[in-house]
Amino acid sequence: MSDELGRARQMWHLLEPLHAVLYYAPEAFEEASALGYRVDERWPSYFAWRAAPLGDAGADRVAGAFHSFSPAMVDEHVPAVWSVASSADVLAARTRAVDRTYRTLLGEACAAADTAEAVALLRRVTEAADTADRPLAAANAALPWPDEPHLALWRAATVLREHRGDGHLAALAHAELDPVESLVSFAAVGAAAPEVFASRGWSGAQWDEARQRLLKRGLLRGDGMATDAGRALRAEVERRTDEAAAAPWRELGGEERERLVELLGPLWVAVIGSGMLPSETTLCIGKV
Repeated sequence: MSDELGRARQMWHLLEPLHAVLYYAPEAFEEASALGYRVDERWPSYFAWRAAPLGDAGADRVAGAFHSFSPAMVDEHVPAVWSVASSADVLAARTRAVDRTYRTLLGEACAAADTAEAVALLRRVTEAADTADRPLAAANAALPWPDEPHLALWRAATVLREHRGDGHLAALAHAELDPVESLVSFAAVGAAAPEVFASRGWSGAQWDEARQRLLKRGLLRGDGMATDAGRALRAEVERRTDEAAAAPWRELGGEERERLVELLGPLWVAVIGSGMLPSETTLCIGKV
């Protein structure tokens, strides 16, 4: 892996947890409950929080943007989430949720000079990101920048993670992996256990059918693990993902990138150290 691609992946590893707290924080569930969402599981609020920048989007648009979820699971939640609260109301509550969560996790760092410095660097990167044909990145990038440093930090982390995610979908399409095949092939290289990917709503039959398709392509062995060709294809997907994510990071010079890593480190530690995020997820950070 080149230094440039390695830096792009490193920044994803640092920023993804700063974004992902929205889907697990008690404060976010409280805000979701106040809107009227069920909070006995995380999916009603997850679909609302993540899809809200798209407007009151329908199931087809959300399924395409989210990619890895089964259409049946998307249909279960969308467009029903907008009958509970409008996307505009969800966005306002999302900001409150991030504000409260970050104040709990980061404390005085929310308004610290180091956080403001990190935001200034991240804003340059974010504004350099090409969001054409990247629906979730573009929708989040169209939202106004908050004045408060901690809220601007979350906005930047969100735009950049969705920018990477949208590029990842293009890489999967180039590899001719459909949504369920994408998950099966990822599990096959040991990125996470198949049970982790079951959260995306695919039935056992759909999972098995995808395995058979990948087996015929020579990408899987009979035991469900990846062949050498399957591992090579997944490595190519990740390489293309890194390439697509790398461009905006060229906005920063080497010393600026090193400084940003230094500034983000304590915030990352605070989030990871909270124990709020699960140790194993479908994103498989640390394994790719």
